[in-house]
Amino acid sequence: MASAIARTTYNLFFRRSSSYMVGIFASAFAFEIAFDGAADRLWDSVNKGRQWKDIRSKYIEEQ
Repeated sequence: MASAIARTTYNLFFRRSSSYMVGIFASAFAFEIAFDGAADRLWDSVNKGRQWKDIRSKYIEEQ
């Protein structure tokens, strides 16, 4: 079973250098999106109540 998965992975991503590069770029893009989202959530949780989006209602009048 593991051998079949390894063989399929090799044939899809590593056999040709163009497929390999597409796989690398796609993984880097997905990692960047996931890391950026996680960092933003962490930043927002650490700085809750101190950011403009949290205190905006105190200073801006709704019209």
